[in-house]
Amino acid sequence: MKEQLNKRYDVFRSYLVEHADYDGWLELPILRTSNLIPDKLVPFSKAVLKSWTDFDCWVMFYEHDYNFERLWHNPKRYLERLQKFKGVISPDFSLFRNMPLAMQIWNAYRGHALAAWMQEQGIEVIPNIRFNDVRTYAFCFDGAEKGKTVAVGTHGCIGRKEDRAIFAAGLEQMVQRLEPKTILVYGRAPKGLFGTYEEKGIQVIPFESEISK
Repeated sequence: MKEQLNKRYDVFRSYLVEHADYDGWLELPILRTSNLIPDKLVPFSKAVLKSWTDFDCWVMFYEHDYNFERLWHNPKRYLERLQKFKGVISPDFSLFRNMPLAMQIWNAYRGHALAAWMQEQGIEVIPNIRFNDVRTYAFCFDGAEKGKTVAVGTHGCIGRKEDRAIFAAGLEQMVQRLEPKTILVYGRAPKGLFGTYEEKGIQVIPFESEISK
């Protein structure tokens, strides 16, 4: 029997996963992947501005964490706004290699919990897969359905030789474990990284980053 928690003291926002199913030994909330494919993306920080009126796009979180940390602190405040868009790519809280692994796990959980809750509210969701070094392989692919669409961000991840090698290894693991039909790429999608997977029949759809625009 689940423990009952007084809503006044729900500091870890258990309501986000009240109806969630879980995957993996860390029990990350499972996301049901949308069958829709985005053709336009907008960062959360722009999407929530009153001046933004183009709702014919998907909201994404490939930007500095401080731009969307407020969503974690007050999800209900932004729900009505997010429901106006075609869908959401799940939040991309940072997984830096120099972060303690406990913090990386916590950030992975937060992204899944918010996305699972938004899905419960009728929002279409595509899972963002954020991986890093081999330590993250133990949890970063959990909660995403196999054979569906996934999203990754390359901006800031493939510029240096070391970073590119780590990204390439994680990408290979993702393809092996999730067998995606489509990979959405926010940022550059060089053939040297993605060409092999396109040859195998995986659809790779790049989206130009805000900075490169």
